[in-house]
Amino acid sequence: MKRSISIKDISKGTGPLIQITAEDQIPLPPPYDKPEFDPPIPPLSDKARENFVCLDDTVALNLPIPKTEKEEEQLVNQFLSGLEKCFSEDNNWTFLQPLVMSMEHCAKCQTCSDACHIYEESGNNPLYRPTFRSEVIRRIYHKYIKKASTWVHGDIDLNWKTVARLIELSYRCNVCRRCAQTCPIGVDNALLAREIRKIASQEMGIAAKEIHDDGSMLQLKVGSSTGMNKRVVIDNVEFIDEDITEMTGIETKTPFDVEGADILMLHNAGEIMAWPENPGCFAVLFNAAGLSWTMSSDFAAYDGINYGVWYDDVQFARTALLHAQAAQKLGVKKIVLGECGHAHKALTVIADKVLTGDLNIPRESCMPVLLDIVKSGKIKFDKSRNDFPVVLHDPCNMVRLMGIVSPQREILKAVVPEHRILEMAPHGVENYCCGGGSGFAIMSGHNFADWRHHMTGRRKFRQILNAFQNEPMDQDHPKYVCAPCSNCKGQIRDIINYYDAWEKHGIYYGGLVELMVNAMVDVKPGFIDWEWR
Repeated sequence: MKRSISIKDISKGTGPLIQITAEDQIPLPPPYDKPEFDPPIPPLSDKARENFVCLDDTVALNLPIPKTEKEEEQLVNQFLSGLEKCFSEDNNWTFLQPLVMSMEHCAKCQTCSDACHIYEESGNNPLYRPTFRSEVIRRIYHKYIKKASTWVHGDIDLNWKTVARLIELSYRCNVCRRCAQTCPIGVDNALLAREIRKIASQEMGIAAKEIHDDGSMLQLKVGSSTGMNKRVVIDNVEFIDEDITEMTGIETKTPFDVEGADILMLHNAGEIMAWPENPGCFAVLFNAAGLSWTMSSDFAAYDGINYGVWYDDVQFARTALLHAQAAQKLGVKKIVLGECGHAHKALTVIADKVLTGDLNIPRESCMPVLLDIVKSGKIKFDKSRNDFPVVLHDPCNMVRLMGIVSPQREILKAVVPEHRILEMAPHGVENYCCGGGSGFAIMSGHNFADWRHHMTGRRKFRQILNAFQNEPMDQDHPKYVCAPCSNCKGQIRDIINYYDAWEKHGIYYGGLVELMVNAMVDVKPGFIDWEWR
């Protein structure tokens, strides 16, 4: 029987707090309910365990190991300093109000636990309750920052193991905020996880390598977290235009640096590299609808990625300013965000704290723009070209956090036969995260990717299988997971590859605009190529 985990345990012991095994987890539905589809998470080597402060048998971060008591004390004090700054209006200009509310109030009803896919997929491991890390940080805050002697539960031992495990545990949350949505008093445990990451990054220089060194820092150095500079992006887009022209039979040209255009189109640059058909389809649709639009070749303006939104306000603000300044330089009427959920949240919501005055340029999701194209009647669609099952995935940042629910569904009804459109259960604002949110989709250090497939991605894979349960499960009957978010596509791609779901059962994935172009009557039949993936 699995032992219960106490809050105090986080600061004690020398080994992992707990291990997750396949027996702890909910079985996958057929045809994946067999042991061969459920291999255990590979354990860390003994040497790795000596070098990392483990939570369980996985590691996401390279946390420092202090060699002396003085070094340990310094690390703990850095954390406390960062925590104190989180409650200063000058330092936390982004999330102070919801942070204070979430820190001061929790009914401990555990309603949020039942809403958390990670907690449920762990076999209800207490360590993965949204309230576990929140309770740890609350006790530290009330005892060491507020110095509240009457705080009954402020009895946690504060040492480097406590802090290190808390930071590591903050990277066991997709920040999907499903817990916040279900909380009866509005406590946002996901925000607390994100603020712990912020303290670690801004005060201690600790962050996931993939989202900091290889992500936001690379973007600020080169112009894109993909490593592409201006010249490479322009060349790649020209190649995409040529390929899309050949594939569709429609002459396609992506405009760059058009002053006074109505729209500055901002793509996740990962699409240009990994899913070039996506920006190509946007070009086809925008040109066919006669829209006035452009892309920018200004530094960082050709990449809508803003990884700072997951862990660091300073990195976030630096990138958001570059995006707005490029739009200001071109004199566009508005910025339109492509199929990227975190870019939506970063630039259309959180950036309101940064972009003021002349930089407060209107920002809009591509979803209503695409729906306007459909409703305009300027493009004719033939639904029968998408005569295969299509299930829609709702990206957390776009749907739950911004309320963009109906446009993508109206678009699907216009380009896919209605009897072929499937919904996940649950869906809309109640949908589960793809499992790749908050940077997980690009994190692969140590054995973290295996943990991601077994824990955060497992619920999404179960949703996909359940949605297709009445369909023939073989490659001769392709099935399409429509994921209008670059980060979600990367995660769903990895899940499909991990479980060999395309080769064995014909489960495919892609964005929304690909379905739209595939249904255009002016496009050569068969635009969607099942061998793309």
